[in-house]
Amino acid sequence: MIILITGASHTGKTALAQKLLEKYKYPYLSIDHLKMGLIRSRNTNLTPLSDDGELTSYLWPIVCEMIKTAIENEQNLIVEGCYIPFDWKKDFEKEYLDKIKYYCLIMSEDYIRTHFEDIKKYADIIEKRLHDDCDIEEIISDNHNNLQLAKKHKLDYILIDGKYEIEL
Repeated sequence: MIILITGASHTGKTALAQKLLEKYKYPYLSIDHLKMGLIRSRNTNLTPLSDDGELTSYLWPIVCEMIKTAIENEQNLIVEGCYIPFDWKKDFEKEYLDKIKYYCLIMSEDYIRTHFEDIKKYADIIEKRLHDDCDIEEIISDNHNNLQLAKKHKLDYILIDGKYEIEL
């Protein structure tokens, strides 16, 4: 089984992946780790500040083939990160799609406004953020855009609107 976890920055993708690893013993791939490995090794001219669209275009084909390899080897894998395109299904044939579960974490505007201090507090609970420009209006906008795209592409999403509790 492959579990894809995506969402805007600060939605808890990495924390959820860590919880699933601990519960099910499925390894997880942080797309951010892959990104930074490629950038630090100078295997790309992209930087951590590159446009998300450029990063997705560069990283997704690599991640996509890693997912196919895991499925072909009958391995479980959690893949988490914001560089999973909303049209991701087009890159897999049906026999692969049957082995993939997709979840987009989305926080409502009300949740963000009510819990913004908690969102900032837990921003580096798993991975330490060296530079965290946690801007409330940007987070609201990113989550709103992701909700619209998830609906447009008829994808599963988890709306975080009251208490932050996620069980897959």
